[in-house]
Amino acid sequence: MLKFEENISLKPYNTFGIEVQTKYFYKITNSHELKEIISRNQNIHFRVLGGGSNVLFTDNFKGLTLLIANKGIEVLEESKENITVEVQAGENWHEFVLWCLNHNYGGIENLALIPGNVGAAPIQNIGAYGVELTSVFKYCKALNKDTLEEEIITKKDCGFDYRSSIFKTIKKGKYIITSVCFKLQKFPHNVNIKYGVLKQTFLNRSPKIQQVAAAVIKIRQSKLPNPKILGNSGSFFKNPLVSKSHYELLKASYPELPSFSSTNEQLKIPAAWLIDHLGFKGTIHGGVGVHKNQALVLVNLGTAKGKEVLDLAKKIQLAVKKTFNISLETEVNIL
Repeated sequence: MLKFEENISLKPYNTFGIEVQTKYFYKITNSHELKEIISRNQNIHFRVLGGGSNVLFTDNFKGLTLLIANKGIEVLEESKENITVEVQAGENWHEFVLWCLNHNYGGIENLALIPGNVGAAPIQNIGAYGVELTSVFKYCKALNKDTLEEEIITKKDCGFDYRSSIFKTIKKGKYIITSVCFKLQKFPHNVNIKYGVLKQTFLNRSPKIQQVAAAVIKIRQSKLPNPKILGNSGSFFKNPLVSKSHYELLKASYPELPSFSSTNEQLKIPAAWLIDHLGFKGTIHGGVGVHKNQALVLVNLGTAKGKEVLDLAKKIQLAVKKTFNISLETEVNIL
């Protein structure tokens, strides 16, 4: 019989460093445990936690928190050009990136130092510096909470979009991802340095994947606070998508307003620019603040409560809506 821990603090399990408790707690080490717990505890409300890097806890939880902590990386197949690996959901994402770099497997070097675990990567369709997860994703295995059967969900069926997937939209709460399968490149690699700051870093050079990762890490460390020192969850807001007509209207009032091309005749506007322009960058609001180097990052200055962080987020959203008529969506899950 699997035994739960009781009245456990979740502060060590969320990068915001928010002090909340869960009534019951269990660390999952394999998919069989996961299936058994759910099947035997139908009457207990539960939620799943991975690396804790994309959540904001606002209250204690009276149910069961399941920490996904299964580990392992397995090579499934390889050819002269590519290698396919299956990675368990509980593996740390950046440690997996380092594993790939050590084995000279390319494709995710631009995604170095993204916090969280592998299992959360498809949910968010993580991306950075011109690369998204979808470019290397093959399929994932996930437990269907209704049928308690493990299913294989292909890239086509994941409905990947900008920082989104079916796991955040139409299938939200239906699945628990147990492993992810990636198709990676062998040498020679097709590195992606089209993103502005990387393009400037390497100019006309053709860097190795290890050099790209090192550059990404340096950039991220210069902009983003270490959550072990200053509690945060990385980018709190998504970059909004607006119509070209809306952008042109704003551009008339704010000539310096930047944008990036996107899909469906829309433009992507940097949320950080909007927040910075409104004067929030570097400001302190009680126990929380907006980071001095990156306006997208809300930080816990010590002993803040989750509701304090949420109140600041709502204040920023309201100001952006009032000034630019843009609705900022959160990347972080509010619990």
